Amino acid sequence: MLTGLGCFAQPSANKVIRLYKGSAPGSEDWNWKEIEIGTGSGTTVYNVTVPTLTVFEADKSIATGTAIVVCPGGAFHMLAISNEGYEVAKWLNSKGITAFVLKYRLAHLVTDNPGKEMQSKNIGSEKFNKDIEPIVAMDIADGKAAIAYVRSHSTEWGLKTNRIGIMGFSAGGTVTAGVTMTYDAQSRPDFSAPIYPYVGSFGSPAVPEDAPPLFMAVASDDAFGFQKHCIALYEKWVDAKKSAELHIYRKGNHGFGMRKQGIPTDNWIDRFHEWLTNL
Repeated sequence: MLTGLGCFAQPSANKVIRLYKGSAPGSEDWNWKEIEIGTGSGTTVYNVTVPTLTVFEADKSIATGTAIVVCPGGAFHMLAISNEGYEVAKWLNSKGITAFVLKYRLAHLVTDNPGKEMQSKNIGSEKFNKDIEPIVAMDIADGKAAIAYVRSHSTEWGLKTNRIGIMGFSAGGTVTAGVTMTYDAQSRPDFSAPIYPYVGSFGSPAVPEDAPPLFMAVASDDAFGFQKHCIALYEKWVDAKKSAELHIYRKGNHGFGMRKQGIPTDNWIDRFHEWLTNL
């Protein structure tokens, strides 16, 4: 449970920071309880009302000064916080990168079976995509606030102000893409990695003049067809003569994250690190 402004220790001894003083803008009347559950694929969080950053600080002996805000996915109703959050952060730490796992605001689930309730909303339908637009706007705002927070506190973490990026998965990829197209000077990511993102529910803004380099990874057999979203975003970046790299794997489906399946998608994060090292 969050108490006051600042941080609390979860998971383990990791520092957790509230993004906003007081209630988050636009959801001041949200008062339901955040819930964390264990599933077959790891820990899942739902009913997030208070956006936070969980800090995974790189060991000072190998720290590079690079930081990444990590945005787990979950169709804007849940967060796959271990597979697409904490496990990613720990891997980045092994490369000297400090990670900040973002819990962004989620649509309210009211039953004791959140997975079934979410599925009943027909994920990916025109109605579902329309209904989540207000949530997506809040989440993109949370992503911008996260980048701005990390940049303004860069000295505290020993970070380079020009090496602060964002990465997100599925719905978290939507947050990542939205931030990457609508930032201001303080919330501009220096690099961006939407992984199997849904690119919608926030219009079609133009590629910014100072758009950051873009890295994407997705599978050809993505169950939601998000490989097409990646291709469209890649083409948009290239047409604007901006730096972009896209990896489309033959198989891997949706939501592969850090799961090991004995196929090439197991190594997408190595390709990301190679790309990042050479920026």
